[in-house]
Amino acid sequence: MPGYAEAELQGLSETEMAGIDGAGIGLVLENFKFSHGTDEPDASGEQARIFRIGGIKSTDGRDVDITVNHLYISGANSNYGQALGPVNLGRLLNPWRIDVVDGNEIGIANKAVLEFAASSRVSAGQGYDCMDSSAGLGSGTCSSRPATVDYIGERADIGMQMNVAVGDDRSANINIHAKSAVIDGSYLRLWGDDDRRQMVGQFKLNFYSPELSINACAQDGSSCGSRILMSNFALELAIGNQLQPVFFDVDGSGNFVVEVAAIRRPQPGEIGADGLRSSSDAEAWDFYESYYTNPEFRSNLKIGNFSVGDRDFGSARVQGMLIQHLNIKTRDLSQ
Repeated sequence: MPGYAEAELQGLSETEMAGIDGAGIGLVLENFKFSHGTDEPDASGEQARIFRIGGIKSTDGRDVDITVNHLYISGANSNYGQALGPVNLGRLLNPWRIDVVDGNEIGIANKAVLEFAASSRVSAGQGYDCMDSSAGLGSGTCSSRPATVDYIGERADIGMQMNVAVGDDRSANINIHAKSAVIDGSYLRLWGDDDRRQMVGQFKLNFYSPELSINACAQDGSSCGSRILMSNFALELAIGNQLQPVFFDVDGSGNFVVEVAAIRRPQPGEIGADGLRSSSDAEAWDFYESYYTNPEFRSNLKIGNFSVGDRDFGSARVQGMLIQHLNIKTRDLSQ
């Protein structure tokens, strides 16, 4: 005999949600391919749907229209979006995740934290080199595997071609392409702040690509200018952390505000004149020591080689950048 049961969803308090330790939702997209078409009419002459950003004006009052002609996510060796193929995003052993995690386990005391995360980094020797598109097992810390002759891999070619029109001038066409891109270890964490009654969070973006390029072409693609080429591009961007989260808000005029508040200054006598822990308030000294020495709080940018056309500028690096204060606010240019 079949059995029946009645149940209903119940709301949870913040304290109750902080105790949740479920596995969450894992996402794996296999044989995935995405391509947004152009704004040219289709075979029947009908205007295609397009991705367009409007409502912007130039400094001299002309309308600015941004049209994304092509946006794609493809498997490796796509030839800048010309030969699209499938790719896997995430893998069953290390999927992308949507989860509610216990904040006490990640340094956010007594909070339930909503986390959107890409595949995790793994221990050295258990993964693949994040940059090398032909890396083998045991060469690095990225879980996502490169494409091989027999396997499509989990590293995508990503690109965008867009036209920026200022008034009647539609000559600005910009193309951005990244080959075999990896975002392992990236995440967005969100929770609520009791004191400011705002949504706050942490954002970590790891982006690795053996080749990132930018160039400008004629609208029909017939001729292109010099290509800006960045080989072995690695961006590790950290915005917000456990001690200094990023706040999201909307001000009274309806503009969006993103703020990383300045870290608090030490009170008189908290830190000794010699800067040592023995002469300082131990709790305050540990707070600042953690803030200034934790590598997870810092951002890095590495470019193996930077070139423009046939001019080679060598390598570039920004190491250990700490965002101590940040305030970004949108503006309505028509006002």
